[in-house]
Amino acid sequence: MSPASHEENPTQPESAAEEVQQTAGETVAADAADAGTEAADAAPEAADAADEQPAEAEQAKPARRRSAAGSGEADRPAAARGGRGTRSAAKATAKKDRPAAASTEVQVELPAEVFDATVNVPLIHQVVVAQQAAARQGTHATKTRGEVRGGGRKPYRQKGTGRARQGSVRAPQFTGGGIVHGPVSRSHAQKTPKKMKAAALRGALSDRARHGLVQVVSGFVDGELPKTADAVSVLSAVTGAAAGASTVLVVADSTDQLTWKSLRNARGVHLIDPGQLNTYDVLTNDRVIFTRAAYESFVARTGAAGGQEER
Repeated sequence: MSPASHEENPTQPESAAEEVQQTAGETVAADAADAGTEAADAAPEAADAADEQPAEAEQAKPARRRSAAGSGEADRPAAARGGRGTRSAAKATAKKDRPAAASTEVQVELPAEVFDATVNVPLIHQVVVAQQAAARQGTHATKTRGEVRGGGRKPYRQKGTGRARQGSVRAPQFTGGGIVHGPVSRSHAQKTPKKMKAAALRGALSDRARHGLVQVVSGFVDGELPKTADAVSVLSAVTGAAAGASTVLVVADSTDQLTWKSLRNARGVHLIDPGQLNTYDVLTNDRVIFTRAAYESFVARTGAAGGQEER
């Protein structure tokens, strides 16, 4: 190429390398312009998509609620769903709605020969001591020197040692030897006449009756099934005190299984058959409550025994 031609085209690249660089620059600029155009076109589309997403979410939420409502879980009662707290609340409500038991106390005229007798304190003390003594097992015992194992030979010779003479190492003064005057197995029972027991029982019952602590009820439970809660509520209504606040001696026939099963686990209640009523149990409990059948049985038995004594 001549110098003249070079001067005529000043913008023409001087070599092939410069031409390639110029072409690449133009391509990059074109690509950047196209990218900017695409980004500008994509921005409104992204904004439209962002506006559409909350609307779709809002439409999806009611759909989930509708599906849950359609399953019937929300319409089921809380008790049917089996919640422990719900069951406890229902149980507490049922217990609160339970009607209070009315007193079934029966007004009877207590016979004076049984419930208004003279109180002989020394006699009552003697009978109670005899009853407690009869309850002792009396199985305690110790071994004498003849029962202890060992000690068959003489420990050392009789004379010449300067020590006291000994015949066995199982003598009471040796360790491991027998016991002198120790307890032996025996019965502690004391003989108490029947008339003394009957007189002491009448005195104890008379003392309770004078203070208004002897009562008679028609029954503790209605129906044919034992109910501890109902029996305790009747007991509280009769005594006028909360359950367990005082000890109560309930006298009921052994055949009255409804009363026995209802009160055998009640706190502060001691059950006894009228044939086993005794002075000690009357004195150790604050109140004595008879069922009507047990009261009639006890009075008939005690009255017959009293008539025999008079003859």
